[in-house]
Amino acid sequence: MRSQEISGLYAITPDLENTNDLLNKVQQALEGRVQLIQYRNKLANEILRRKQAKLLLQLCREYGIPLIINDHLDLAIEIDADGLHVGQDDMSVTKARNQFGQDKIIGASCYNNLNLAVQAEKEGADYVAFGAFFSSLTKPNTISVTMDLVDQAKKKISLPIVAIGGIKLANARTVIQGGCAAVAVCNDLFHTENIKTTATQYSQLFAENN
Repeated sequence: MRSQEISGLYAITPDLENTNDLLNKVQQALEGRVQLIQYRNKLANEILRRKQAKLLLQLCREYGIPLIINDHLDLAIEIDADGLHVGQDDMSVTKARNQFGQDKIIGASCYNNLNLAVQAEKEGADYVAFGAFFSSLTKPNTISVTMDLVDQAKKKISLPIVAIGGIKLANARTVIQGGCAAVAVCNDLFHTENIKTTATQYSQLFAENN
């Protein structure tokens, strides 16, 4: 799986120290046809992060869904994850690609910066993420972006665009119809009463747009 298959609901894991709770929530999302899982846990120490990542990878493999590791290249390499997501302050896409391999998925956060997206494509990224499109509980101090940025980006890059930041069922249709290949969701997915149902509803939004 590389660029051409980056689409649909892209789930970002919540900060949970209870591994069983995390696995249970992710499994529900997988049953709801989520297309990618990104492991991101800002509360976990190195030992817990390794444990959770290994178990998540095993679970994702059962469902045939890629596991992307946020930030931690060393962890992604160690467990042989399917991909890595890097931010502007983490490392270059070039370095990630050279160390992680040509067959891995590498995505880059580009915030509201089209130049970062152009550079990420040159360096071999498989997708770029813009955001926040809406106010975000996960990252309340993020820069906001509009759909105009997506329009501009689609004229300059050919990579799939992932929308991130405050994405909810109530507003996801806007970014999907605006040309985003995937939506990255954390709170509106994992903090709902029925994660599987919510994931399925997101999947239906993409089916309606095809």
